[in-house]
Amino acid sequence: MVIRTVDLRSDTVTKPTDAMRAAMASAEVEDDVLGSDPTAFRLESEIAMIMGKEAALFVPSGTMGNLISVLVHCETRGSEVILGDNSHIHIYENGGISTLGGVHPRTVKNNPDGTMDVDLIEAAIRDPDGELFYPTTRLICLENTQANCGGRCISIEYTDRVGALAKKHGLKLHIDGARIFNAAVALKVPVHRLVQAADSVSVCLSKGLGAPVGSIIVGSKGFITKAKRMRKALGGGMRQIGVLCAAAYVALQENIPKLQEDHRRAKALADGLNQIQGLKIDASTVETNMVFFDIVDASTISVVKLCKILEQHGILMMPVSSSSIRLVLHHQISDSDIQYTLSCVQRGVLQLQAEAYNK
Repeated sequence: MVIRTVDLRSDTVTKPTDAMRAAMASAEVEDDVLGSDPTAFRLESEIAMIMGKEAALFVPSGTMGNLISVLVHCETRGSEVILGDNSHIHIYENGGISTLGGVHPRTVKNNPDGTMDVDLIEAAIRDPDGELFYPTTRLICLENTQANCGGRCISIEYTDRVGALAKKHGLKLHIDGARIFNAAVALKVPVHRLVQAADSVSVCLSKGLGAPVGSIIVGSKGFITKAKRMRKALGGGMRQIGVLCAAAYVALQENIPKLQEDHRRAKALADGLNQIQGLKIDASTVETNMVFFDIVDASTISVVKLCKILEQHGILMMPVSSSSIRLVLHHQISDSDIQYTLSCVQRGVLQLQAEAYNK
């Protein structure tokens, strides 16, 4: 019998808090497509100010936020965007930029820390003299934090370098900032400074911040005007979205200070996993709320079997390969949840090792 549930599959699994539910119930709403929802306007204005940009727009998801941003910057079909080969836009967003926008992705290898070598980015920029043959480079995309690289933080200095490169070549810079507040908290820098070099940023509200639904994209007033039209074309023109924005506003006010605790617990979890024989993790790579650990001997400890054993005890994890598992912390995971998880993992590993030994 499952005694408790500790859901570590993602920080998207949080449930709305009582304060969020109360805010949703009492939210003042109008028709946002007509530009008159006051709660949406309040949230968008607050996020734009925090991010140091002129304007903002609420969208249903981070995937739509990234898609809109790329399509606005790459209005001409046959444009090309430079992005990491391990980036969320390239891997997990259903090829939307190509399918819906006719935008060609040109990938550059992500380093283990989530960056791309700046000289490789510059080498990937198409020579305008070859426009008869090549796509036209118009945009560079970064991701902060870089999820597939373990939630690693991209620094101000690196972002500024890429921003300067973009300007040098007349390109735009978009940041997939799904967990940008995690990065700002971990780096101990103001979030607006972290994205100062960017022309647009998508900010997920339903990940680390814990809102039930939604993302925000920010940029110049001209960019957001075009983004609103694109949102409507993609079917994201919602009506009384103040109901959702009200919960997101609570998350923005209440949960940013909690991110530091998520990071602390992630490090504690990583340290504990490192003490379990048969598991391996480089604890120095745990910078925010994500933990990836490896199975030392996959022939003895099966990822699938381990996850199944843990699920029987209410521990939910996400396998990412035949020898690796991802865990993501959020504000509804407690210190006791971490200790319970570690004890269950220890028992699960010992069970699988014993089964392999007795074969």
